[in-house]
Amino acid sequence: MNSWNEFLENEKKESYFIDLMNKIEEAKKEGNVYPPQEDMFSSFELCPYENVKVVILGQDPYHREGQAHGLSFSVRPGVKIPPSLRNIYKELKTDLDIDPVNHGFLEGWAKQGVLMMNTSWSVSEGKAGSHKNFGWKTFTNHVLEQLNKSEQPIVFLLWGNHAIDVAKGIDNPNHLLLKAAHPSPLAGGAFFGSKPFSQANDFLKQHGRTPIDWKLEENL
Repeated sequence: MNSWNEFLENEKKESYFIDLMNKIEEAKKEGNVYPPQEDMFSSFELCPYENVKVVILGQDPYHREGQAHGLSFSVRPGVKIPPSLRNIYKELKTDLDIDPVNHGFLEGWAKQGVLMMNTSWSVSEGKAGSHKNFGWKTFTNHVLEQLNKSEQPIVFLLWGNHAIDVAKGIDNPNHLLLKAAHPSPLAGGAFFGSKPFSQANDFLKQHGRTPIDWKLEENL
């Protein structure tokens, strides 16, 4: 498989996916759904299959207006940086001495080969986890199956028990699974000291792949 386009076209024909999209349309009658339809699969557009080096597996899109745009943990420029991302930035400073930027827009990582996906790809406004039983679990499993098949070495950053559990089917010895606590403040700081960014880059360099420049552009 050379890109996500073929994958998506195949999934869209599956009965589970048609049912899933119908459920989202029904949810839209009740209120706003995030991310906007045009951004739902932006992680695939920004990070083609053949370019994936690192996978960050989130759980649910942000459920407030203007936040979610299809990349896990990321928010649009001008949107307040969420607490989990603030902790990710703190760990980045400790790990690689990269200062936090003044925004939470992570597109710069995606363009280098960081696939930032959630296990649910949509959510109703103000209702965390509201679409988790719509059928996204099947879709996410299919995405991970494709990534598992990749002959190119990939690093999976699995933060929290949910991500660790969802990725338990990743068994290709080409890949590296880095497991840590979730960066949420609710985890009580257990995420700190996990050094995911340096470990990911060391693995990529060892396997002949260009490391990620984790330093984001300031003042977007």
